[in-house]
Amino acid sequence: MSARRWALIALAPVALAVVIGFVVGAPSAQTTTAVAPGTALSPLPASLNDQDFWRFVTDHSEQSGVFPRENLTSNEVWFERVIPDLLTRAKTGGVYLGVGPEQNFTYIAALKPKLAIIFDIRRGNLDVQLMYKAIFELTKDRADFMAMLFSRPRPAGLGPQSTVLDLFTAFAGVHSSSVLYDQNLKAIDDQLLKTHKLGMSKDDIEWVQYVFQTFYRYGYAIRPSPSYADLMTATDEAGVYRSYLASEANFQVLKDLETKNLVIPLVGDFGGRKAIREVGTYLKAHGATVSAYYLSNVEDYLYQDNKWTAFCRNVAMLPLDTSSTFIRTTSRGRGPAGGFGGFGGGGFVSSLGAIAPEVRSCP
Repeated sequence: MSARRWALIALAPVALAVVIGFVVGAPSAQTTTAVAPGTALSPLPASLNDQDFWRFVTDHSEQSGVFPRENLTSNEVWFERVIPDLLTRAKTGGVYLGVGPEQNFTYIAALKPKLAIIFDIRRGNLDVQLMYKAIFELTKDRADFMAMLFSRPRPAGLGPQSTVLDLFTAFAGVHSSSVLYDQNLKAIDDQLLKTHKLGMSKDDIEWVQYVFQTFYRYGYAIRPSPSYADLMTATDEAGVYRSYLASEANFQVLKDLETKNLVIPLVGDFGGRKAIREVGTYLKAHGATVSAYYLSNVEDYLYQDNKWTAFCRNVAMLPLDTSSTFIRTTSRGRGPAGGFGGFGGGGFVSSLGAIAPEVRSCP
C-alpha cells in the first residue's frame, strides 16, 4: 500500500470520530455564492450519469487525512433508537448528509431522501462506500447482498418475508468461500471500473480489495463487538427492527439510490473550507433542503481541536428549515429532560437536535 494508506486495520471497538481528523486551519468568514433573486431553480436530478457522479465526487472532495487505524463498521449499537423520533422531526424525501460507514444506510432507509451525501476526512471511507455501491447494484435482494458481502453461498429458503434474524442465523451456518470471494471481487472491480468507468486511483482499487477481503476473512466479527449481526439486528425501544437489512423495502431504498448514483461519498473535513460549503451551494441551486445530518461523535473532536465554530459556519451555509435535524452520538450519558441525550448502548448515546437554531448565531 502507498504511504497514504494506514498501517494496520484496527478492529477493536473505537469511537468513530477517534479516527476522523481535521485539516488544520479554520475557514475564513467567506460565504457560498448566493443564488440570484428570480433565478429559476432546477430540481434535484432523478439520477446522475456516471460522469456527473464521479465529477461531483472529485470536484467537491478535499485532501484525505492520514491516520494510524481505520474503522470499517459502526460501533454505535443503539443508533436506531432515535429513528421513531427522527421521523416525527425530519422530512422524508429531502437531502441526507452523514459521516462514516454503514450506519448511514439505516438512516437513509428510514428517511428515503432524494439525495444522500456522505462526508468523511478519510479517503478510505469513500472507498468503503464505493464497495457497498457495487454490491447494492449487483444484488437483487438482502440475501444476495449478504452472500456477496461475506462471500458465502446463499442459504436455501430465504426470501422477501425473511426477518433479519432469519438472514443472519442462516448465513451463520455457511462458511465463506474463496471461490466466491474471487468471483465477487472481480465483479465489484468490473462494476466500478468497467461498467461505471470511475476514475479510481490504484490506491482506491487496492483499498476496496482490502476492505472486501476483510469482510471475507472476519465475517460478522469484522468488528468483534458490536458485530455486524449485532448492528443489523438491533431494534428501537419498541422492539422494531430498523436496520437497512431489516426488510426488503429498506434494502430496496438503498439499491434504488445507489443504482441512480444518488449516494455520493466525498472526502470532506467538517471544519474545512470546501466540501460542505460547495454541497450547500449545489443544494441551494436545486432548491433542496437538508432533512438530516448524521454527525456520529465528530463534535467531541471538533471541540477538542477548536474546530466546531468552523463547522458551525459551514453548516449555516446549507439550505435548512425548521425540520432539519442533527443526529449525533456522545458518550456523556443522558442529557437533561427536553435537551440532548437519548439512548445508551455500547457506551454511546444517540440524540437529535434542530440544526437551524444551533447554527443561527455562529461566532
